[in-house]
Amino acid sequence: MNKKEKTGMIFINSLLFILTISCSKGPTDQDSVNSSTVEYWLTNADKSALFQKQAGTSNVNSSGTPLSIEVDETQKMQTIDGFGCALTGGSATLINKMSGTNKDALLKELFLIDGNNIGISYLRISIGASDLSDHVFSYDDLPAGQTDTSMAKFNLDAEQTDLIPVLKQIIAINPDIKILGSPWSAPTWMKTNNSSIGGSLKPQYYAAYAKYFVKYIQGMKSNGIKVDAITIQNEPLYGGNNPSMLMSAVEQAEFIKNYLGPAFKSNNIDTKIIVYDHNADRTDYPITVMNDADAKKYVNGSAFHLYGGSIDDLSKVHNAHPDKDIYFTEQWIGAPGNFSGDLSWHVKTLLVGGTRNWCKNILEWNLASDPNLQPHTQGGCTECLGAVTLNGNIITRNPAYYIIAHASKFVRPGSVRIASTASSILPNVAFKTPDGRKVLIVLNDSSSFQTLKISAGDKSFSYYLKAGSVCTFVW
Repeated sequence: MNKKEKTGMIFINSLLFILTISCSKGPTDQDSVNSSTVEYWLTNADKSALFQKQAGTSNVNSSGTPLSIEVDETQKMQTIDGFGCALTGGSATLINKMSGTNKDALLKELFLIDGNNIGISYLRISIGASDLSDHVFSYDDLPAGQTDTSMAKFNLDAEQTDLIPVLKQIIAINPDIKILGSPWSAPTWMKTNNSSIGGSLKPQYYAAYAKYFVKYIQGMKSNGIKVDAITIQNEPLYGGNNPSMLMSAVEQAEFIKNYLGPAFKSNNIDTKIIVYDHNADRTDYPITVMNDADAKKYVNGSAFHLYGGSIDDLSKVHNAHPDKDIYFTEQWIGAPGNFSGDLSWHVKTLLVGGTRNWCKNILEWNLASDPNLQPHTQGGCTECLGAVTLNGNIITRNPAYYIIAHASKFVRPGSVRIASTASSILPNVAFKTPDGRKVLIVLNDSSSFQTLKISAGDKSFSYYLKAGSVCTFVW
């Protein structure tokens, strides 16, 4: 071998090594899907790729035995409503403070699906203040000692500065976005302790609170905003947040069957009623509500967080009431964040685990915060890291941004979860989209490089994935 040939061989070997350490297509003799029919989008735990579409292919074959994932579109499960985040009041404030050009660019990046945009398709907003608003408020705040059972003083004025204008811009970008509203507390004059923190809804104000929901949905509609669903109470078993309110399962069933459900029906409101909206360790709560037949007839499903329990617990609720839907509505990432750990846990537990346990949506908590993790109420969360950090017009994209992007861009509303081979080494979940494409999200949850072979019917293709990396495959 002459010097020129040796130099060429060194170059080729170096190139092959580089190609094998990333998510790259490696066709074998049996492969029947070529690179032109598959998109693959990669995020590496070391940030060497951040939700990047991979270009080109290699002919490198791994010496290891491939781990097989078979996708079976004949087995269909739940229909997907979407993936996204909570547009808290604080998030809306930060977005609305951006310059017009920068704000438009960010909203298009978040809510469009073309190009490198991520196509968020589902938002959760608070009904009144959440703890990530800049102050505590409801839509019917009154001086001490006053009441307003007719809701004559109800108004959405507090949302007209930031939330409603930002939502209108989002809807102009994506008119089909689904919006879920959740209250952190009823107006304090309705509560047993007259405080924004804790306390319960007084039974004599159940009818007034049902009117409050009706007024809210009608008021948002008059602003061009359709609220697709509401939960009755955010985290009804925890009264330590500001704001917050306690509500037992029996109380929630009573409120739905005798007040809220009939109020929606008489006002021709088709907004979905979703129960619970708290941790997976208390599946008895939504099951108790839905075991009440008079309440259940008004209920679309139940919602969960995962600060307690296991994601697999959600299937207990599905099995108890298979005719009702399941939603995943909140999971935070604590500042400053651990990119590799957050990416792995949230993809494995939420994107894969949540949807494999019947969730129609997956929502990360809090779309945006500033560098000081503001704004929040006094006593609200001081460590909640936004999917993006906004420092004026400067944008930093955090773990939740990439986690949601791996699903939201491709698994569009109306997609259906389909079967795929379960694996502890390569946690994965598959979907068929409304336009007939298949989407597979895969995490390499091992500590070493893995080869995977994906089969779908008579088609198959191989990929190589670094430890801790996530790939979304679309074909």
